[in-house]
Parts: sequence; structure tokens; C-alpha cells
Amino acid sequence: MSAATSKVINFRAPAAKQALIDHAVEVSGMNRTEFILDAVCDKAREVLADQTRFALSRQALQRFNAQLDAPLEDNAAIRRLLSTPAPWER
Repeated sequence: MSAATSKVINFRAPAAKQALIDHAVEVSGMNRTEFILDAVCDKAREVLADQTRFALSRQALQRFNAQLDAPLEDNAAIRRLLSTPAPWER
């Protein structure tokens, strides 16, 4: 990332948490910025993936429902997936 496209994020941390982070940074072989940025981005992706409520316009909702209701195309990969027992059923 170039300096022109990056922005500074400053925050305070209790000494104990900073020591924990610094220890993990040392073990990981990354620098503190890389470590914290990777950890925060992982958490951000997790939070966004867990979203269960989405706002759609009426028209977008109708298109979404139409796609859900449409029959599946004949697809060998889908047939194989649907005919394979789940791991807990084996």
C-alpha cells in the first residue's frame, strides 16, 4: 500500500494488552502494525460475515426471491454435492 493511499489509525491500549500484543508480534515475526492490522481485518471480516439482516429495496427483494425460487440448472457438481452424505451422516 502506498503512502498516498494509507491513513493513520491511532489508539490507546492498556499496558497489559500492549505487552500481550507485543509478545504475539515477536512470536509471529511481523511488525506491530502488520500484526494489528491483520488481526483487526480478520475480526472485521468475521463480523461482516455474521450479518443476518440485510436491507433490500422491494425490487431487489423480488429479484432475490425469484432467484431463490428458480429451479437449479442441471449441473454435475451440484448433483454430486447434493448426493454426498454430510460428514456427520457418514
